[in-house]
Amino acid sequence: MPVLLWIALLLTSASALAPPHNPLTGQVVRIADGDTLTLLVDTRQVKVRLWGIDAPEKDQAFGTRSKQALAQAVMGKTVVVHSHGTDRYGRTLGWVVAGGATVNLDQVRNGMAWWYQQYAPKAADLAQAQRQAQAQRKGLWVDAAPEPPWEFRKARRQR
Repeated sequence: MPVLLWIALLLTSASALAPPHNPLTGQVVRIADGDTLTLLVDTRQVKVRLWGIDAPEKDQAFGTRSKQALAQAVMGKTVVVHSHGTDRYGRTLGWVVAGGATVNLDQVRNGMAWWYQQYAPKAADLAQAQRQAQAQRKGLWVDAAPEPPWEFRKARRQR
């Protein structure tokens, strides 16, 4: 069998076995915090963790405001979630789009969440949005040295 034909056959077979990358569309029915929501897809509830960002915890400075900002952006609305897989808790990781706006990016742009560099190191748009929010002292960046949620969680576990 010629090499090119063999490669073409292999690539065709591999793509046929790949899982579909269909976005989820549904109505937001619950906001857990500034980076997690529940989506109603048909009759099934799907927990979604906004990919590439980390919002303040509920009992952390700006935690409530971050949750409120996410609720204002998506609660009760139909959104599209472009999946990036699942996290260790079984939540769908994804870009959330509502009314043409990327909610993940808006949360960072408005100072309601951090760019989660550890899990999205190549997300240049999130990095840029965070730099702009910091420079403009928006949201959580009004504080001189806001504590990132991953450090807050680590300190809480160590207590």
